[in-house]
Amino acid sequence: MSNNTNQAAVPATQAAKGGRGATPPRKIDILKSVLNADSIQEQFRNALGKNSSSFVASVIDCYNTDTNLQQCNPNQVVMEALKAAVLKLPISRALGCAYLVAYNNNKKIKDPQTGVERWEKKMEPTFQLGYRGYIQLAMRTAQYRTINADVVYDGEYQGFDKLTGKVDLNGKKTSDTVVGYFCYMELINGFQKTTFMTVEEIAKHAVRYAKGLPKGTTVDQLINLAKLPVVPDSKSVGWVGNFHGMAIKTVIRLLLGKYGYLSVEMQQAVADDMKSDSQEVRDGIIRDSGNSQIIDLDDAQFEDVTDQSDLQGSAQAAVDPQNVDPGY
Repeated sequence: MSNNTNQAAVPATQAAKGGRGATPPRKIDILKSVLNADSIQEQFRNALGKNSSSFVASVIDCYNTDTNLQQCNPNQVVMEALKAAVLKLPISRALGCAYLVAYNNNKKIKDPQTGVERWEKKMEPTFQLGYRGYIQLAMRTAQYRTINADVVYDGEYQGFDKLTGKVDLNGKKTSDTVVGYFCYMELINGFQKTTFMTVEEIAKHAVRYAKGLPKGTTVDQLINLAKLPVVPDSKSVGWVGNFHGMAIKTVIRLLLGKYGYLSVEMQQAVADDMKSDSQEVRDGIIRDSGNSQIIDLDDAQFEDVTDQSDLQGSAQAAVDPQNVDPGY
């Protein structure tokens, strides 16, 4: 896949250089040039068949409406979009199946003249799986009779049977306060399993494993985000932008990863999604302005995570292997 993409990128790169005095082409035009390459078109057709044209149009729309993605290399954007195409998952944020998110990653760059290595920020696109994408992939295996995941409100949680693993969520809702999140599955063969995590447990999990979180984020700050209203069709992504959605995705991934039936397609999707959480430590999501400032999570609202500001502090050279989310 990478060889074809690199070949398709040649005309786009040459166009970007242009002649003397020529106006550099817009990145959206470069993206369209890459998408129109025969090799790329063939890959989308192989993955999506007759639906390839509409998917390519959605990639252009996603890129054209996200100023952060526009700062990424168009060739990399196409590569990440192909991951969603292979899984046959739409990248529309309104659907919540898959996302293309721009991160300000730290890369080690070697100066060709001095040979000195330094850390440099670089905007890069990342494919991320939404919790609805997990459910879709699971149902395609035809091995699941039921999959359900949602928030648990105050009063609904009645207890946990440690012996059987059953969770009692039949209590009456007493307020709009979210106290936890659950995922339930039943396989065709009758096997059932439920996972429940409190808000605090989810927050601790995120602080330990989620590398896209602003540096210095505390458990208490994330717990405060859980007090925000639940927005079922939120177009926001990430822990800061949509804590509830990420929490639901977490319980789904943990349950399916440990007890569920995983097809080859699902295994690859889970691996790609976990990789997006365990790459080199990020300084945070780039803001349109690109200016650096500290995010006050205590005052954070439900907004698009790609609009969060760039954070202060340098990144470590690599992620501690002990802090990589094991997926279970």
